[in-house]
Amino acid sequence: MAASTGSSPYNRIILKLSGESFAPSGQRGISMTEVVDIASQTVRAAQQGVEIGIVIGGGNILRGAQFTAGANSIQEATAHYMGMLATVINGLALQDALESLGAATRLMTAIKMDGVAEPFIRRRAKRHLEKGRIVIFAAGTGAPFVTTDTAAAQKALELECDILMKATRVDGVYSDDPETNPNAVLYEELTYQQVREQELRVMDSTAIAHCMEHDLPILVFNYRRDGNIERAVRGEPIGTRVISRSATTA
Repeated sequence: MAASTGSSPYNRIILKLSGESFAPSGQRGISMTEVVDIASQTVRAAQQGVEIGIVIGGGNILRGAQFTAGANSIQEATAHYMGMLATVINGLALQDALESLGAATRLMTAIKMDGVAEPFIRRRAKRHLEKGRIVIFAAGTGAPFVTTDTAAAQKALELECDILMKATRVDGVYSDDPETNPNAVLYEELTYQQVREQELRVMDSTAIAHCMEHDLPILVFNYRRDGNIERAVRGEPIGTRVISRSATTA
C-alpha cells in the first residue's frame, strides 16, 4: 500500500456501505467488479492519511425483513440473524478485494465466528485502525431489530470517529426520490432536526438520534462517481452534510 499523503482533515471515519453497492444496479448477489471498484476507491482514500472503518449491509444477498411480512415459519428475530450473516459474506468479499490491492485489513464481526473473522472488541479495533489497517465491521450490532445504519452510528461513536460517511447511489439527500421525481431538490446541508421533521431518507431514525445526541456529523454522497470516496475523505464539498446547526441558520 502506498505511503500516506496526509491530506485528510479527518483522523478516523466510518464508511457505511449498503449491500446493494456490491451488486449490479437492480440485481442481487455479489459482483466482484463492483466490489473491487469500491475497494480501489477506499484504498486511495486511506492514502490520504485517514483511518477507515467500514460497516457493511447485506441487502444484496438477504434482508431479514423479506421473511417478516405475512405468515411464515421463520421467526422475525431469526430472519434478522440471517441478514447479519449476509453482511459477513459481503465483508469477506470486500476484505479479499482490499487485500488484492495491497491494503492491510481486518474483518471483525459482532457475532463470534472465529474461523472467518475476529470478534469485535473496541480496543482491538482502535489498535488496528491506528496501525493503518482498514477494518470491516460485519454482522451489524449482533442483535436483531437493529439496522446496519444504526450499527454504523454506534461504531462511529464507540471508535471516536470524526464523521460518519454514508455511500449511496445518488448525489446526496433530496427533497424527494430523485430516481422518480426529476424536480427533487438536492440539499447541500441539513440539520438533524430538519431530517427528522421532514422525514428525509438519510438513515434510520435511531441512527439519526445517536448522531444528533453526540453531535456526530453525517455525510451522504454518491460512491458511484469514481473518486468520490477520496473527495469525501479530503473534505471536498460533495453530497449532503448533516450537522447540529446549519451555517445558513446560524
